Amino acid sequence: MSHMKTKLTMIAALLIAAVGYLAFAGVRKGWVYYVDVNQLLTETWYQNQRVRLCGKVDEHDVAIRRGAFEARFKLLGLDHDVMVMYHGVVPDRFKPGCEVVLEGRLDETGAFQADLLMTKCASKYQAQEHAERLEARP
Repeated sequence: MSHMKTKLTMIAALLIAAVGYLAFAGVRKGWVYYVDVNQLLTETWYQNQRVRLCGKVDEHDVAIRRGAFEARFKLLGLDHDVMVMYHGVVPDRFKPGCEVVLEGRLDETGAFQADLLMTKCASKYQAQEHAERLEARP
């Protein structure tokens, strides 16, 4: 009976380890760092990672092709800017000057390739000090 108990214990431990590994791998795949434009461009560690990027859409450098499901625009940070190429459905609330959150990665040319675009309301989701600094930027 002790031999059977040992086998069952080993099978249970193996099963628990396998389920634990699958759960960890699934959760880890969903992890995305939330950074601003300055962090993305100044900290090289983020440049090889999929990130969630926040910033303000430039008032002047925006090209939206809703029928082609794409947008090209400059995203403003506090000190740096990055060109964004977005491929997907462009939200109705997206316009020059709005605050956005993007998901994607920086390519080898320095453009941010985004596959997720969300508009946000600065007064509701953003700290007032950061919003004021972005508003003051030309």
